Amino acid sequence: MTESPVDEAVLRELEEATGADFVAELVATFLEEAPVMIADLSAAAGAGDGEAFRRAAHSLKSNASTFGATTLSDQARALELGGLPEDAGARDDAIIALKAEYDRSAEHLRDLTDG
Repeated sequence: MTESPVDEAVLRELEEATGADFVAELVATFLEEAPVMIADLSAAAGAGDGEAFRRAAHSLKSNASTFGATTLSDQARALELGGLPEDAGARDDAIIALKAEYDRSAEHLRDLTDG
């Protein structure tokens, strides 16, 4: 059995605090912006821009955490704290894994907020 990419308790707690409709809007915004953050992260890695790499990883980490996408948040946090990997293969592997986790999280968030 595969573990859920989203901690539903975090999402439900957010809904109780702010309302389900508002959370659905926030999730929709996250689903639009996260691929841009990942693209920024990838571009920063390609350009060797460590500061932009950390900034993109930080933004993704924080947003994913808000919605309970804990594995995605943890992966982004590791990239933020680790900085730009010198090994291009390790860097590419980390970004590929991050994209895959984003896809899993996004699908689950859509299911949870579309009713």
